Amino acid sequence: MTAAASGPVFSLRDIPFSHRGSWFGFSPVVAEHTYAEDVHLVSHQTGMHPILKLTPTVPAAITATPHQLTWAGEHGRIELAYESTDTVRVRGRGLGLRLLAADPVLTPFSGPYLYQDPVDGSSVFTVYQTGRRYRVTLLSGQAEQLGTQALGTAERGLVLDGDWELAIEEYETARAPYTGTGPFEQVVKAARADFDAFVAAVAPWRTERTPAAELAAYVLWSATVRPAGFVTRPAVLMSKHWMDKVWSWDHCFNALALADGLPELAWDQYRLPFDHQDAAGALPDSVTHSEILYNFVKPPIHGWALGRLPAGPDAYEPLARWTTFWLEARRAPGRELPHYQHGNDSGWDNATTFDPERVVETADLAAFLVLQLRELARLAPDAGWGEQADRMRDALLAELWDGERFVARGALTGRTWGSSSLLDLMPIVLGEELPAPVRAALAARIERHLTAFGLATELPGSPHYQDDGYWRGPIWAPSTVLIEDGLRRAGYPDLADEISARFRALCEKSGFAENFDARTGEGLRDRAYTWTASAYLILAAAHERRTAGGRRAAVSGPTAATSG
Repeated sequence: MTAAASGPVFSLRDIPFSHRGSWFGFSPVVAEHTYAEDVHLVSHQTGMHPILKLTPTVPAAITATPHQLTWAGEHGRIELAYESTDTVRVRGRGLGLRLLAADPVLTPFSGPYLYQDPVDGSSVFTVYQTGRRYRVTLLSGQAEQLGTQALGTAERGLVLDGDWELAIEEYETARAPYTGTGPFEQVVKAARADFDAFVAAVAPWRTERTPAAELAAYVLWSATVRPAGFVTRPAVLMSKHWMDKVWSWDHCFNALALADGLPELAWDQYRLPFDHQDAAGALPDSVTHSEILYNFVKPPIHGWALGRLPAGPDAYEPLARWTTFWLEARRAPGRELPHYQHGNDSGWDNATTFDPERVVETADLAAFLVLQLRELARLAPDAGWGEQADRMRDALLAELWDGERFVARGALTGRTWGSSSLLDLMPIVLGEELPAPVRAALAARIERHLTAFGLATELPGSPHYQDDGYWRGPIWAPSTVLIEDGLRRAGYPDLADEISARFRALCEKSGFAENFDARTGEGLRDRAYTWTASAYLILAAAHERRTAGGRRAAVSGPTAATSG
């Protein structure tokens, strides 16, 4: 018998079925906001590309768990599991399958071509979009082949019926005939063991009070890819939907979620963008299999993140170069404060902070750099970083604090303005470094952004607020984690607790979407976003540690008093 379903059950419309290390997954999501009727094998090499369409020959209900994908029909079932990072096993028992190329059109520059390999009799799709081959080896049963060696428009693939089993592999040019590693049950058992070990490492603290912990771990585990192309290390993509990149601030949250249980993998996440640091010291905007973008950067939260990672490789030199980029390339002559060139540089692409102008000196940027300079000072106490941190903090307060709030300033015009964006309140990350009145004012303004589900990125009463407005309203994971942490260090633990509790409840209700409607809690955009899952794990782990400490104190307190 196949291993019984265990672990969280999830919807393929929200989260793809995949495996740690693989560059492909199975999902009806075939492009940005595009849902097919059938499950597809979707590869993320050279971009997001649907390759094969899997259609049961009669209607069947789909169940997805971390280790197995199942179609159950009235008289039979199909089961699919990963044998390795590039190979899946699929078997049918009384339920047939049409396994067809997703794109029926072959041109000289695009589409699939199908042929039968004379070496081993397998059916091989070679696909322009990924530049890879997809070999289907029949292990038992019979298959009707469609469209082999066809050109132009044709239906290409295999039709299976009755009882059957096959293997599907993704590879480059050639490999030895498929031999397999054991029976299907063994494949399922190994996949489940791999996931179980991952969960045990990243969420050993999970209890009934953290019901989304296993699913959050699955989102990270399944979105991890092996090194390939420009991805130089094992990497957690932001998603195995269309957000299939590593952006140069998203990766910090994934690193923190993995840090305690899988420190080596956490350090891989932290260091990956630094592998592509340019001559000026800047990090790329994003890295994916076949593309590195440098047209924007991302905010320098790396010092903040580094201070929360376990001991590891020497990160001083690349962090110093990244900081120097901001101090030299992003400060106008005679100015102490650096600037963004566009909202994309901040990570808050369309926040209302950037409505008046786009080339802007902002308080969040200065605050992040103060923290980064403090981290460099810890690593190199005699290099003068601490003095630079003092100057930047003092300039932030002198030039952008107007007595009631932080304002932004045009780097070209010198004019200042305030907005109703949560971004303006991000200097709370400085915590105890801020004067008490500034901390109090920021905390009060932050509380006004708190809805029943979490921190809205635009004040809900603002005329610019939009329910699905990207950074003009929805709740996001990174802003939640950064502000929650800053409030604790600023002396507002009760507000931090409330923000944490509401965001965790939001994820337990609505999953791990890219962002969430702040009024309804509905998940928006990409529905399997890893930094959201990481934020849940970070906040849940911290909450469990705090409450466990409180429980221990409650138990040990009376005992200590009695013994005294």
